[in-house]
Amino acid sequence: MSLPVPVVTIGLLVMSNIFMTFAWYGHLKDRSAPLVWVILTSWGIAFFEYVLMVPANRIGYGHFNAAQLKTIQEVITLTVFAAFSVLYLKEPLAWNHVLGFAFIAAGAFFIFHKW
Repeated sequence: MSLPVPVVTIGLLVMSNIFMTFAWYGHLKDRSAPLVWVILTSWGIAFFEYVLMVPANRIGYGHFNAAQLKTIQEVITLTVFAAFSVLYLKEPLAWNHVLGFAFIAAGAFFIFHKW
């Protein structure tokens, strides 16, 4: 039994975004490491992001168009980042952050709605 294309695509995009978020923002919690080391470590983590992102887009394209794939990725990115920010960086998620993210998610409605 194979999983439906949307499930595979979204699952890979979620995993990819977890790696991406740690690559881009994980080093902010401890700023004592040398910048060169942080850059090299981030590149190493980002490799796994690409290993997941490229197949997600390849598998999803055709079922979704490119604009829909990008929209899915952005909504997932914001969701993963919001959780990361609160749980890992211990930063509060303020009402204006939630409202801004909601406007972006509302934009997804216009991308996916059949006009």
